[in-house]
Amino acid sequence: MTRRMIIMIGCVLLLVAALALGKFLQIRALIAAVPKPAPQTVSTVQVQKLNWQSQFAAVGTLNPVRGADLSTEVAGLVRNVHFKSGQDVKAGALLVELNADSDIALLHSAEAAAAQAAIVLKRDQAQLAVQAVSQAQIDADTNDLKAKRAQVEQQAAVVAKKSIRAPFSGRLGITTLNPGQYVNAGDKLVTLQTLDPIYVDFTLPQQQLSGLAVGQVVNLSVDTFPGQAFSGKINAISPKVDATTRNVQVEATISNPKQLLLPGMFATVKIDIGGSQEQLTLPSTAVTYNPYGSTVFVVKTADAFKAATAPAAPAAPGAPAAPAAPANNNAPSGQQLVAQQVFVETGPTRGDQIAIVKGLEAGQVVVSSGQNKLKNGTPVAVDNSVQPANSPNPTPQEK
Repeated sequence: MTRRMIIMIGCVLLLVAALALGKFLQIRALIAAVPKPAPQTVSTVQVQKLNWQSQFAAVGTLNPVRGADLSTEVAGLVRNVHFKSGQDVKAGALLVELNADSDIALLHSAEAAAAQAAIVLKRDQAQLAVQAVSQAQIDADTNDLKAKRAQVEQQAAVVAKKSIRAPFSGRLGITTLNPGQYVNAGDKLVTLQTLDPIYVDFTLPQQQLSGLAVGQVVNLSVDTFPGQAFSGKINAISPKVDATTRNVQVEATISNPKQLLLPGMFATVKIDIGGSQEQLTLPSTAVTYNPYGSTVFVVKTADAFKAATAPAAPAAPGAPAAPAAPANNNAPSGQQLVAQQVFVETGPTRGDQIAIVKGLEAGQVVVSSGQNKLKNGTPVAVDNSVQPANSPNPTPQEK
């Protein structure tokens, strides 16, 4: 009985083991039959080492060297408008005439009174020679003549104020002024701006103050004229740093012979400082920014990826190193390429490019587009038929 029981238990155990082995082999076959994920198509670029000129960059506003909204000191009726909107005028050019008939009449009256005072003085001086009048009378006549002449000058100034002239050379703005229109004292008539040269005002952090000097060359660009550069020199640096922003104001004079730059324009300002420096560069699109840091995807062969992610172990003497992704982005001997996520520290930007301060080496192959569908270890297929912009000095394309 005991022997029979042992045989039965043994048979049951063998049956269970056989069933478990069969199930294990079935599961392994199913896992092996699952298709591997298809490689993700990406474009790649090599990390380049370039010489970048050290620069200060800022944004500024264009202001006229001389600019004013012209107005009148006295009220009156517009008689003539001697300019057209947008016209270039010279200093002293007559722009607007107000009706001055009554003021001119008063001027003539004052001139007649002054002339009469001069006659009286001359006559009394002749009588003084024969002691017919006293010296006191001569003094009174002299003072009266001076007063009358002062009245003439005062009235002449009033008449002159009825003629508005350009205080300096420049370009006039748009006006709605018309003959017959009444204007009050202080009303704006037209704007006048000197366009060549023109100022650009901008601010820089106080840390960059040591690299600035009066006479330093400034390069300027505006989005109104893409691809066109303007240059000038720093003419003034504020002696005071803003206590709130810790910025210092800088003013530069920009040559504007074609008068393309206009006051009020937004401008990008760059100032070359020192010599050039070597930088590891990538297209800005290659860097992914996350709350936990900036990353890129480095393309490697599967063997190189396994070696990079495997726990560190001493290499056998004479063992060859695992190959990295080749420069031509073709996997050698049919090896699969994979993407390895790497943390990087970024530096300054220049056009479409960004400098990599830490995390990469020159010559490494990095995913430049398509990284949004990748994770660490994802197989990739390289297609560089379309590449993102990668120029330190891009020229915007017309829409």
